[in-house]
Amino acid sequence: MSAVTGERWPRRDFVVNGAALLAVGWGSRPASPAAGSKVIRLVTNWYAQAEHGGFYQALATGIYARYGLQVQIRMGGTGVNVLQLLAGGAADFVIGSSPDALAALQAGIPLVTVAAFFQKDPQCLLAHPGVGHDHLEDLRGKPIWVSPGANLTYWPFLRAKFGFSDEQKRPYNFSLAPFLLDKYSAQQGYVTAEPFRVRQEGGFDPVVFPLADYGYSPYATTLETTRRFAEQQPEVVQKFVAASSEGWQSYLQDPRPGNHLIQQDNPNMSDDLLAYSHQALKDYGLLTSGDAATLGIGAMTDERWHRYFEDMVALQVVESQLDVRQAYALHFLPHA
Repeated sequence: MSAVTGERWPRRDFVVNGAALLAVGWGSRPASPAAGSKVIRLVTNWYAQAEHGGFYQALATGIYARYGLQVQIRMGGTGVNVLQLLAGGAADFVIGSSPDALAALQAGIPLVTVAAFFQKDPQCLLAHPGVGHDHLEDLRGKPIWVSPGANLTYWPFLRAKFGFSDEQKRPYNFSLAPFLLDKYSAQQGYVTAEPFRVRQEGGFDPVVFPLADYGYSPYATTLETTRRFAEQQPEVVQKFVAASSEGWQSYLQDPRPGNHLIQQDNPNMSDDLLAYSHQALKDYGLLTSGDAATLGIGAMTDERWHRYFEDMVALQVVESQLDVRQAYALHFLPHA
């Protein structure tokens, strides 16, 4: 959630038709010089927030420096298309997700996912308490405020598994107001942010349906780089993945160093929201469940990638002839 607008989904929407980079000034940045003598540029998928905490923590506590890496973190935000930045050479790594990786693969963009820090996608639906919306299936036929990005991510899943219909969708306009005014409606959100906002703006705790707990299975907060960078600078990639994983472990234990840098980049991010989000990261097991429970933070597996790919093929979101193995690489992970 952005402390500026509250919008989430545009950070996962991107155009893959070779259009110009969307953020003013990004397209003019020079291509990366040789690794080892340059700053490693990480671009986040939204304004600085706790969902990026491990990366800021690794920078703030000197973990990146200990690995011999000089790292610069740049915020994403409204209108910043991070995958275009990566493909265009204006970033070395970006934060993405499984849907981003499959969309890039389908578009023929040579990107590769090298780590997955969120084992669960934080995406959820929020409903009002006390109106009979106690189970996800209770939202069938009810108005739900969603953004366009849902059409290529979780909405096909809800249609197929829970019988939702396109007639239910209402355009999410970056505000909680429509949801708060209609107690029989629902709204998209992240478990790490929107419940807090509803409590602040609406004065009640919403019913929260984390979609990962209902079978929606993408990785989130993934690290993406170009296939060329991964092939030419494998040691840099491996070090960056390992250092970022350590950063997340440190952030879960004591987020204060990372939060300090987050608020430097995004002064609108409040202490209360950072505290809520940090606790939600732990409560929902976003970093430590799934593959990470046995393999460590950042883990990915072939089985998980193939299962998600097959789910998206069945939902007609991606084409069946794609080779999903081209979307990710496991050998950079610490457990590999």
